[in-house]
Amino acid sequence: MKKIFFCVLLLNVILFIGTGGYMLIENASFLDSLYMTVITIATVGYSEVVHLSPAGKYFTIGLILVGISFVLYLVGEITEAMIEGGLRKILGRNNMEKKVAALRNHYIVCGFGRIGKVICKNLKESRLPFVIVESDPQEVEKIDSLGYLALLGSASNDEMLLKAGIQEAKGLIAVVSSDAENVYIILSARGLNPNLYIVARSSGADGSETKLLRAGANKVISPYFIGACRMAQLVVRPTVVDFLDLTVHGGELGLRLEELRVSASSFLANKSLMDSGLRKQYDLIVVAIKREHGEMQFNPSPQARILPGDILIVLGEHQHIAALEKHL
Repeated sequence: MKKIFFCVLLLNVILFIGTGGYMLIENASFLDSLYMTVITIATVGYSEVVHLSPAGKYFTIGLILVGISFVLYLVGEITEAMIEGGLRKILGRNNMEKKVAALRNHYIVCGFGRIGKVICKNLKESRLPFVIVESDPQEVEKIDSLGYLALLGSASNDEMLLKAGIQEAKGLIAVVSSDAENVYIILSARGLNPNLYIVARSSGADGSETKLLRAGANKVISPYFIGACRMAQLVVRPTVVDFLDLTVHGGELGLRLEELRVSASSFLANKSLMDSGLRKQYDLIVVAIKREHGEMQFNPSPQARILPGDILIVLGEHQHIAALEKHL
């Protein structure tokens, strides 16, 4: 914008000087003087409407040199802007694709609408790698400005999903606005990676959840149904909802509810809850234990044994959970 303003200002200055010069030197009218200035700057070679004296000819020579210099400068600026902008966009896209190709155990978010924006914000806060596939070029520009990785194209296209690294991905979240398109995305994704964990958005229409599950989704979420249930719970159990909000959305402040996987080499493997020291050393409460085969034990007893592959659902302060994660 500064360069555009400078060019417009410079043009006006040249027109002012040229018009004023012809009016003073040749006693020409304003219109004739402006006309002479424009054809001189543009070097178009139209007939002169003002008879030039020697002084006028010298002035015209100077005006031609200034006009040519201005035109060359203007052409150079326009060319530079076009080439730089194009190269920057091409290099940016290539760099983006290289970063996406290097992702491992990441998540693919299909769609960057209202729900997709919230999902990406939470993934970023949880420091989980992800890439967005969006078909709207304007939305992709917004995504780039946020610093997220994004690919422009349709997520139902196999080639686009391969470019997003679906074979190395940990999960896929299909949140485009259409149930039919979400079904196509899930079918394509499941065919390319049978072990992928897929979460899909449902519009809540009759039969949509069944079709999405049949297509291969692991979980189907209806934002409208969840929103209605939450509003009802705020009326019926407001304190419980406030507590859950604190533990789920508290971030690095206050309490946090987190899931931690126990590896075979972890110091917790094959120990009972009583012997694990989770309560004494880390001040954490184990709310539930999910076994590797899927069984969930809520409020496990102190004698419950922690096995390799278990997922512990713990409640505690963020810094205590972070300290435990370092030793897992």
